Amino acid sequence: MLVNENNLLIKLEDIHFSYAGGPPILNGINFEFHEGERVGLIGPNGSGKTTLFHAIIGLLKPNRGTIEIFGKKMEEEKHFVQIRQEIGLLFQDSDDQLFSPTVLEDVAFGPLNQGKTMDEAIDISRDTLGMLGLSGLEDKVTHKLSGGEKRLVSLATVLSMQPRVLLLDEPTTGLDPVSSERMIDIVNRLDISSIFISHDMDFIVQTTQRIYGMEKGRIFLEDEAIPHTHVHSHGFGRFPHSHSYGDKLRTVSETKNS
Repeated sequence: MLVNENNLLIKLEDIHFSYAGGPPILNGINFEFHEGERVGLIGPNGSGKTTLFHAIIGLLKPNRGTIEIFGKKMEEEKHFVQIRQEIGLLFQDSDDQLFSPTVLEDVAFGPLNQGKTMDEAIDISRDTLGMLGLSGLEDKVTHKLSGGEKRLVSLATVLSMQPRVLLLDEPTTGLDPVSSERMIDIVNRLDISSIFISHDMDFIVQTTQRIYGMEKGRIFLEDEAIPHTHVHSHGFGRFPHSHSYGDKLRTVSETKNS
């Protein structure tokens, strides 16, 4: 997907957020996200990454600042209701995403909520599950799925709504290396503007064009190569992270040029 710098999808200006009486979690965030971008967001636990996602879709209301999405200022809950139909959020914990008795019911919930008929929702859900290699799970009881299956079904519930933007929060959490590689392949085949939060640098480097860091509630473009305690050197060494593939890691420049 080509980046369209003229089509600004998300614009955040001076976003501040803290819980009552608590320290700042978001501390003056300024951020722009354009159509066609694939952005990675890294940083230590507690740096505000998940809070930022929740502010973007209106699950949390900033104490100060301006959120503009698809060219419109988000000022009231009714504004966010509409954009939640177009921005798909994968929660960090799959159990927060899956609540219906069966896989098919969970995946069909979004399309039904968008006004699709039952037949349309079922067709969309079966197609989405098939695309993710999950055909045959339709009648499975959701809470009995494996961790990897839950993660992919959670992604299916998001994709079935055919979102304009994807926000994926730690998409490889709990996945073994084979499943993580499968997740990388899946997201790289999606033609959707996306922001990914992850501690897994193999996932981030292989799926994104640009990587931002968050620390102490602030966001910045992270482009400095920092040596750290691995046998290689690459950017983003200041933040805790993991690797799934060892010597299969590609550099940021290799990823951008592929």
